[in-house]
Amino acid sequence: MTEKLRKPWVEQYRPMKLADVVNQSEIISRLKQFIKDKAMPHLIFAGPAGTGKTTCALVMVREIYGRKMTPNITFLELNASDERGINVIRTIIKDFAKAKPPLDIPFKILILDEADNMTAPAQQALRRTMEKYTRNCRMILICNYSNKIILPIQSRAVVFRFSKLSDNDIKERLKSIVVKENIKIDESGLNALIKVSIGDLRRAINYLQSSSTLSDDINEDIILRIAGEVPSEEIKKILNYSIKGELQLSKLTLDKLIREYGLSGSNLIRQMHREVYNLKISEEQKIEIIKILAEIEYRLSQGGTEIIQLNALLAKIVLLNL
Repeated sequence: MTEKLRKPWVEQYRPMKLADVVNQSEIISRLKQFIKDKAMPHLIFAGPAGTGKTTCALVMVREIYGRKMTPNITFLELNASDERGINVIRTIIKDFAKAKPPLDIPFKILILDEADNMTAPAQQALRRTMEKYTRNCRMILICNYSNKIILPIQSRAVVFRFSKLSDNDIKERLKSIVVKENIKIDESGLNALIKVSIGDLRRAINYLQSSSTLSDDINEDIILRIAGEVPSEEIKKILNYSIKGELQLSKLTLDKLIREYGLSGSNLIRQMHREVYNLKISEEQKIEIIKILAEIEYRLSQGGTEIIQLNALLAKIVLLNL
């Protein structure tokens, strides 16, 4: 077991070539051309978490520079969640961008992860740096939401939109890791892993590694407990009791789940939202329940007492049929 903890699997199995990146075939073909030409514009990689954005950026650096790949000289990687202010743009980023690259490389690359967390003044300063030092440095901005990047930056870069990975894409990559790590996972465990990861391959691999520390024979129950999720049948049971007007039964079931799984209220609401669409009730009832879930989630985000708000949620669903 200790062997498995030495290196995170997300790093151990991170693709080293663009050809190994899961899905995103159209994006990969265009990036390969940039590498072949040894020329590229500023880039923006936008899309959901765990879809290969950072991996593609690092692979591009590796394939363009090869053995000449040197941190702080040929490339620099920063996380804009930490380095998000204007002072960082004026010091670290500007100093790196304006310094001429070594003679044997065409340009340096700056990777700025989570760029959508940068402040507006910082983005304005970055726009000027991009414009002024393009000859020396090309930038790859990575973000979840491209609309949070100011338009002047978007107009100076090529935007690549990464799509959410399909269940089959995630399943195939997980199966290859399972074989290499010599662990067992049954079909129900694999399906549970895909369900809780919600298209995020990084999350799926992390859950798989965490589960492997508990057992070499992984099943659905282990995955759900690691992920902090409740079996969908239990969530449906709570909702169905409430819809039928059985408040006491739904409350007892909710209390039992909180006690056994130690879930937060927001986690439960997210799972309920996912399961509402699978209930055998009218569309109008589904709409009303979703509105109630949204209201309770907002109250929790504003600091409402968790257990009171969850009980209010059940009571509101019961009242729909009165």
